[in-house]
Amino acid sequence: MKVVKIIAIVLLVVFVGIQFIPTTRNQSEGVPKTDFMLVNDVPSDIKNKLQVSCYDCHSNNTKYPWYNKVQPVAWLLEDHIKEGKAELNFNEWDSLSSRRKASKLRSIIKQIESGEMPLDSYTLIHKDAKFSEEETQQLVKYIENLKDSL
Repeated sequence: MKVVKIIAIVLLVVFVGIQFIPTTRNQSEGVPKTDFMLVNDVPSDIKNKLQVSCYDCHSNNTKYPWYNKVQPVAWLLEDHIKEGKAELNFNEWDSLSSRRKASKLRSIIKQIESGEMPLDSYTLIHKDAKFSEEETQQLVKYIENLKDSL
């Protein structure tokens, strides 16, 4: 029993200690002129859904939940955001070539239709980020039209 108590105390000290290790916050001032929403004529319903479902991980400005200050959760969030922005950053949309934009749009369609995006780990807490069947069809239609216009 004494060993279990020592292990519990060590784990508690480690848990408290890691709370002081900072993470990088993904927040910027304003929206750049290269942002997807500014460059394209995005209907308001699609715009709202993209902001709720995609922009936290795929832009330069994340709206952090209350639990973002608790380690190791903050590290997981930071990692997801870095990966998401490396794959697609909506704030840098207009800096991409037409060919790259078309490729990204095809990828967006594929991942939304297959249910890969938004991530299950994200929609577990953010229920409003899930796409209904109707929203999926609307978004895919909009993105296909956008891709065809490139």
